[in-house]
Amino acid sequence: MILTSSNTLVTKKIVEYKGLVTGESLIGANIYKDLFSGVRDVVGGRTSKYEEELEKARDIAFESMEEKAESLGANAIIGLKLSYDNLGGTMGNTILVTAYGTAVICEDNES
Repeated sequence: MILTSSNTLVTKKIVEYKGLVTGESLIGANIYKDLFSGVRDVVGGRTSKYEEELEKARDIAFESMEEKAESLGANAIIGLKLSYDNLGGTMGNTILVTAYGTAVICEDNES
């Protein structure tokens, strides 16, 4: 599966647009990670636990989106975008990661 944030594929020809596909993932941060992260921020460190959790959530969102594109018969997703939203409120420190783009069928350009 080809994934690109571009709306075109330089070496491929788009032959059919299959539609919008999305993938979502939720991650929650617990109190211990929050406290540890706050200490790291004060002393100037990186919050690697959060980075690891965000990476996992992003991978899950990508996988979900790719599965939906494959079910439509697509072999590429163009115009890929990522969104990170803190749901806050009653959801605590829950972050929603959304990946979305346009599923397409593409083939090699004839030279």
